Amino acid sequence: MIKRELKLCSDLSDNQRQFNHAKEILLDPLAKDLANKVEWWHLDQVSNTKEELFPVAVIGNGNPILLIHGFDSSFLEYRRLVPHLARFNKLIIPDLYGFGFTPRPIKSNYGMETILLHLSKIIKRTTTNCSIGVIGASMGGCIAMELARRNPNEINRLLLLSPAGLTTHPKPVPKPLDHLGVCFLKNKFVRKQLCMKAFANPKESVGIEEEQIASIHLNVEGWGRSLAAFARSGGVANSGVPLPNQPVKIIWGMNDNILSKTDKDLAKEVFKCNHEEIPKCGHLPHLDIPEDVANKWINF
Repeated sequence: MIKRELKLCSDLSDNQRQFNHAKEILLDPLAKDLANKVEWWHLDQVSNTKEELFPVAVIGNGNPILLIHGFDSSFLEYRRLVPHLARFNKLIIPDLYGFGFTPRPIKSNYGMETILLHLSKIIKRTTTNCSIGVIGASMGGCIAMELARRNPNEINRLLLLSPAGLTTHPKPVPKPLDHLGVCFLKNKFVRKQLCMKAFANPKESVGIEEEQIASIHLNVEGWGRSLAAFARSGGVANSGVPLPNQPVKIIWGMNDNILSKTDKDLAKEVFKCNHEEIPKCGHLPHLDIPEDVANKWINF
C-alpha cells in the first residue's frame, strides 16, 4: 500500500505536488472546498507532453459558466462566489496559462495569445452541446472580451467585474525591469498592501486567510519566470474594442482603489453596454459582494 502511494506521488508533476501541498495548508474553508473540486486536464496544442496537465475546478450542475481570474492570482479567487452560483450552474474555473498552479515549461510563450488558446481549448471541451457564459474579474475581464470575439458561437454572454486594461495600450517591460517587478511582487509587505487595497473595507475583510490565498501560488515552480515573460510580452491590454456581439454587463465598485475614476469613465464612454456601479464594493466584487454578483448574473 505504501509503495503504491509512493508510486502515485512520483507520477505527479511539480505543479501538482505543489498544489496538493497548498490544498492541505489552506485556512479558508471555502477555498479548501473549491480546491477539492480541481481536475487535471490535458489540452491539445497547449499540453506539450502527456504529463503536462492543467488545473480546472469543476463544480455544480446546469448551464455552464467559465470564470476567469485576475492578474497574478488563481482560481481560488472565486471561492466566495461559487456557493451562490453552483446551485444553478456548472462552474468551470481554470488557472490562467502561466498563473496559479499551471505548469510552466521553460520554453513557452506567456503572452495573451497563449492565454487565449488555453481558454479556447477549455471552452471547446466544455461546450459540446451548449454555449457557455463568462465571468471575468479585473484582468480576466479584459481577456473575456477578446475570448468572446474569438468564440462567438460558444460564448453567450459576459459579466465583467471591475475589468482592467480595456482601454489601455500594451506596455512591454524590458529586461532587467521585468525581474525587478517580480522581486517587488514577491515581497510580503507589498503583497499584503495590494491585498488590502483590493477590498472596499480591508480592516474587516483582510485577515490571514485572504493574505494566504493571495500568495499561496508563489511557490509554484517557474512563477517568477512566467511572470517576467508575461511582463515582457506587454501583458493584457486594449482588448475592449470592438465590443463583442454577445450581451455584456460591467460591474464597477464605487470603492475601487485599483482602477482610477478616469479608467472607469473612459470605459463607460467607449463601451455602450450595461454598466452598474455598486456602493461598498472595491476592486473585487466577487469577494466583497458575492451574493449580489450572483444575483446580477442570474437576472442578467
